Order: sequence, then C-alpha cells, then structure tokens
Amino acid sequence: MTMRGTGAAAGALLLVLAAAGCTTAARPGSTTATLGSAPATASGTAASGSNHGWTKQRFRGAAAGRTGVTRTAKPTVLNGLVGAVFTRNADGDHFCTASVVDSAGLNLVVTAAHCVWDPKLGQRSDLVFVPGYRDGETPSGVWPLLAVTVDDAWKSGADPDMDVAFAVVQAQSGLQVQQVLGANKLGVNLGYDLSVRVTGYPGSSEVPITCSNRTTEQSPTQLRIDCPDYTGGTSGSPWVTDFDPSTRTGTVVGVIGGYQEGGDDPNTSYSSYFGDRVQALYDRATG
Repeated sequence: MTMRGTGAAAGALLLVLAAAGCTTAARPGSTTATLGSAPATASGTAASGSNHGWTKQRFRGAAAGRTGVTRTAKPTVLNGLVGAVFTRNADGDHFCTASVVDSAGLNLVVTAAHCVWDPKLGQRSDLVFVPGYRDGETPSGVWPLLAVTVDDAWKSGADPDMDVAFAVVQAQSGLQVQQVLGANKLGVNLGYDLSVRVTGYPGSSEVPITCSNRTTEQSPTQLRIDCPDYTGGTSGSPWVTDFDPSTRTGTVVGVIGGYQEGGDDPNTSYSSYFGDRVQALYDRATG
C-alpha cells in the first residue's frame, strides 16, 4: 500500500498508515445531489437515443475503458486554485497537493486527510499551501494552514473512506485566499460516472500536471480514475467537474486519497466518495 504523499514531511505518516486497513464500508445512505455551498452550474446531459449504433451506455463504457492523457498544467484560473503543500515554506520539499474550495469564510482548502493529520500524532502544525507554484516561484503567495478538520473515523483508524480534510488557511495582507483566487464549489452525492479533471503536484516535479477522464466506481465508497504518472506528491489533488466558463471554476467531487491512500499504481488513482459524510465534514469545517 503506497501513500501518494511523499518527501521527508510525510515520513511519520508513512510509518503509521502503512499498517492501516483499506477495506470499504457500505454505500452512503443518500443519493440526492447536493452542494456544500452555492448550486453547481448545470451540466448538459447526453441524449438517451443511439447515434450510429452507439447508445449512451456504450459511450460511457468506452470512455471508462480509456486512460486519460497527462500533460503539464497551464497557468489558468482553474489550475491556479491548486497548490503544492510544503513544510514551513516554499523552500522545502512539496509532498502533497490541495485546492481552494468555496466557503463562507473565504479561507478553506481541501486535501487528503493523510497529508495533514497523523492518527497517532494529530494535526501537522508546520504546513503551508502554495497555489500556482511553478519552478520555485510563488505567484499567489504562501498560505499557512491553521485549523484542520478530519473525520473521527480518520483520527481513530485512518479510515480510507474518509481520507479527506478541510483546512483553514491564514489570511495574507488582509485578504483571504478565496478573495485572491476564487474557489471551486464542493459537490457531494453526484454519482460515480463523472467527467473530471485532476490536477496536482508530483513530488519530483516543479510544475503541476493535469489529466481529464471519466471516473468509475471502485466500490460504493470509492471513486477511481485512470490517468498516467500520478506519483508521490499528488495526494490531495482535486477531481473537478462541471467547469463554468463564466467563473472559470468548477465543482470538486474528490481528491486523490482513500483506497491504498490514493493508489499503489501511478496510472490509477482513487478518491473517497464525496457523500453525506464529506458534506458533514465540510459543515463542521465551516460551522
């Protein structure tokens, strides 16, 4: 079992989480689509009829069987919401990824729980979020992580079905991070077959990578996506759907983590399913 977070900062977590179980629990109880804040932009639905013999189901099946293409992420508004997680400052090693998520306080990021909370030692107190990081440059500042919210099942047993964390970041020059960058919405109970873009920071790279593909159901409480080269450091990378051209943001429906702490194959990644428990976690973080 391999954790996608990497670097010296993750060493203690590796020792603890290597022994954690990776079994999944029952399907979330609710199937009603809800959002953590404002309603998501409605996305178009495919026609239910056939097209030259291709039904909606066949299109989905073909898409699910393809591996996405991974490339360097361009410095766009959407990609600028994603940042590398460092210890102390941007001069050290980056070992995970996080992204800005909409909140009333305008100060929240989402990542994987195993990036920020050791079940035996508690919250890491020395982490910073560096959005838009590229080749040593910090174009959107360095934002220390303050309060971190993780589920009790993660705290007590590193439950892979709740490998999700929300963290408040410290204001800089009187401004909150969402005021500076904008934010993706939080999407919960949106299902398993989604077209998403996954953007994150491999620990061995000084630029972010991105890949688009359709998600599939790994289990009732886990999502899966096939995208190449998502190695250590990409834990916490957001899975974003429903891109809104007017705001140039979308809806985050997962983060690399969960089953096998994100996956033991760099070409296949996992996320805890964003259902009712993640909504409750978000409510705690923003309450």
